[in-house]
Amino acid sequence: MQDAINVTRLLTNKHSLGESRIDTVSLPFDLDEGDVVLKIDRAALTTNNITYAAFGDAMQYWDFFPTGKPEWGHMPVWGFAEVLRSKAPGVEVGERFYGYYPLASHIRMKAVRVTPRGFYDGSEHRQTLTSAYNQYTRCSADPAYRPDRENYQMLVRPLFITSFMGADFLQDNAFFGARQIIVSSASSKTAYGTAFCLTGQNDVRLLGLTSTGNRSFVEGLGCYHEAVTYDQVQHVRKDLPTLYLDFSGDEDLRATIHRHFGDALVYDCFAGSAQNTNFLRDTGLPGPKPEFYFAPVQIRKRNKDWGHDEVNRRFNSAQSNFIDWVSSGESPRMQILESRGFEQAQKLIRNLHDGWIDPRKGHVVVAS
Repeated sequence: MQDAINVTRLLTNKHSLGESRIDTVSLPFDLDEGDVVLKIDRAALTTNNITYAAFGDAMQYWDFFPTGKPEWGHMPVWGFAEVLRSKAPGVEVGERFYGYYPLASHIRMKAVRVTPRGFYDGSEHRQTLTSAYNQYTRCSADPAYRPDRENYQMLVRPLFITSFMGADFLQDNAFFGARQIIVSSASSKTAYGTAFCLTGQNDVRLLGLTSTGNRSFVEGLGCYHEAVTYDQVQHVRKDLPTLYLDFSGDEDLRATIHRHFGDALVYDCFAGSAQNTNFLRDTGLPGPKPEFYFAPVQIRKRNKDWGHDEVNRRFNSAQSNFIDWVSSGESPRMQILESRGFEQAQKLIRNLHDGWIDPRKGHVVVAS
């Protein structure tokens, strides 16, 4: 039996997020009780992953997968992996799990709280980190899992949980009295996923802010009442109570929104950004203080309100409907592109960081 595994890793420069490097480390194959080794064979890459890196220090995303190199971090991704070796009762070699992984060929974890649904990584360095990211779902027990939809599940699920719970957060708070919601980066998957979840809210008007180049795409989605380009913001009516749902993180745009809507702006909800690494700086704007929205907080609330099983049932149903919506038709709203190997992943990360991504495309990295 081999003594070690050569693990290929794709590391991100913490101070230049578009820059990455490939290296190899040795992972001892001797396992302690409860340890598992999984081979990661497929992962999604979106601007959401750049956001994880952008807030790597502030939100402890770098801490999930330590690299041993202070200047270089593991950009977390969502994907699928297969158990290569296990000394954890209830986790069998060959089983497939969906979850939160590093961009690497393999990972060693400590399987705890093992149930028919899956397990949590109980490694010491993850004890104080957000529990939702430590959970690994057994595909054979996941009612939402379909082998032919793995690519869509990887792309949609981590984004759509933000969308689903974000829409629920706004509904739970009666939209803070707003009758108009301005959504920035409206072409992003998380933004239009949120708009999809809010479909049918006839008393609230959804306006999607986007670039001139993406306007036709946003209009074609059909989940916004209107698509507005960034240079048209000052022409949007300002006599309605307005909520700003920010997926761009653009400080100049935020200033324009605050000054244009004035007292009509009732809430500023910052849902994260791949382009702005500043953590909600106080820029002295008039109106409501921007508030950071964090999906796990709303998940915990709804787990108490509805129970874990009901939260999962509602989410799985909405996710299935969303995947049907983005994947159907001769020209689907989301078209899957697969990249093979870490070299191609490096180019993709650079393009994601620089914003050179067609909103119609969904990108998946497959182990070569």
